[in-house]
Amino acid sequence: MKNGPSIFLALCLFFLLFPGCVQKQDATQEANMKNIKQLIVESDAFGNNETIPDRYTCNGLDINPPLSISGIPDDAKTLALLVEDPDAPSGLWVHWILWNMRAVPEVREGMVPQDAVQGVTSDGENKYHGPCPPPGRAHRYMFKAYALDTSLDMPAKSRRQDLEKAMQGHILAQGTLTGLYGRK
Repeated sequence: MKNGPSIFLALCLFFLLFPGCVQKQDATQEANMKNIKQLIVESDAFGNNETIPDRYTCNGLDINPPLSISGIPDDAKTLALLVEDPDAPSGLWVHWILWNMRAVPEVREGMVPQDAVQGVTSDGENKYHGPCPPPGRAHRYMFKAYALDTSLDMPAKSRRQDLEKAMQGHILAQGTLTGLYGRK
């Protein structure tokens, strides 16, 4: 306890004299984010933070819901889409991964958009897997859309981490729709 105040004062002095050491990374990230516009991702099937109908889950037809994407920049070449469950017991679970979609404002129900490439999900397959959490509390399902300034040259065996790496420096706009789903 005796050294507590002196350590605190030393840290305060360090941050006052060398603020750039801490702020440089934050400033770079902030500058990159300022150039990224906002996409609006919506669905006729459910609203943001609302329950996803059974039709789009493992308890229903297990097909992708319809999505509309607005705010796509004029210079966007393609779109990418990630559907993730951050609440999965084993960690982040990828339910769908798509890239090289035409920069059009809709994804139709139960359809893979023309020219889109489906990557490998956490199930190890190249297709949509609807929400299917263990019984209990509802999970969040994030439908993340990205407008890109390029097409991505990646094989269909690519996973989420591959997509995120390939998109670096190419994201013009992004947006998220969050759906909820729980099983009894």
